[in-house]
Amino acid sequence: MTMVRRTTAEFIGTFWLVFGGCGSAVLAAAFPQVGIGLTGVSLAFGLTVLTMAYSIGHISGCHLNPAVTVGLWAGGRFPAKDILPYVIAQLVGAFLAALVLYVIASGKADWSLAEKGLAANGYADHSPGAYNLTSGLVAEVVLTFMFLVVILGSTDRRAPAGFAPLAIGLALTLIHLISIPVTNTSVNPARSTGPALVVGGWALQQLWLFWLAPIVGGVLGGFAYKLLAEELPPKPAITGEARPSA
Repeated sequence: MTMVRRTTAEFIGTFWLVFGGCGSAVLAAAFPQVGIGLTGVSLAFGLTVLTMAYSIGHISGCHLNPAVTVGLWAGGRFPAKDILPYVIAQLVGAFLAALVLYVIASGKADWSLAEKGLAANGYADHSPGAYNLTSGLVAEVVLTFMFLVVILGSTDRRAPAGFAPLAIGLALTLIHLISIPVTNTSVNPARSTGPALVVGGWALQQLWLFWLAPIVGGVLGGFAYKLLAEELPPKPAITGEARPSA
C-alpha cells in the first residue's frame, strides 16, 4: 500500500475511535434516558478498534494511536521513517472527530463546553475520581505497556490467525473499565489531543502527561515483547559423534 493510502486509513480509523469512543461519553453516557455509563463507554472504545481492525488492518495495520506506532517500532514491527506520517494522520483524524462531536453536542440547549467538556483526559481536579498526577502517570504507563503486549502478541505470526482484532478490542475495553475513573483513559496521545485542542485551558495544560505516559508505556511494551517472544537461532544439527583418538 502507498503511504497516502495507509495514512488515509489511519486518519479515518482514528476519527472513528475518537468520535465513537468520546462520542459515547459525551452524547450517551450522561443522557438520563440512555445512561450507558462506564461499561458502555468502555465497550464503545473497544468496538471502534475492533471494527477498524477488521476494516483497515490490511491497509495500514490499524494503529490509530501514536503510542502504538512507536511501540510497534520498539518491537521491531514498524520502520522509524514511517512514524511521523502515521502520527500526523492520527492527530488530524482525532482533531476533526472532536470538532464534529463539538458541533453535535453544542446543538443541545443546555450543553456547555466548559461544563461538560469533550471527554478530555485529566488528573487531580480534572480526574473523574479525583486521582492525583502520580496515579494517572502509573495507570497510563502500565496500561499502555499491557496494550502493546496484547497487540504484539495477538498479531504475532505464531498466534491463532484472525483473532487479533477481538483480543485488541477487548483489551481496550478492559483498559477503559480500569482507568476511566483515574484519567478518563488515554493510552493514546491522539485521542487525548483531539478533545484537548477543542476544550483548551486545563485540558491543554495537562496534555503533556497523556503524551509522555503512553509513549513510555508503548516503548517499554514493545521492547518487552520483543525480548519475550524473540525466536532463538536453531541449534546446529549433530551429524556424528566424537570418537576417541587412537
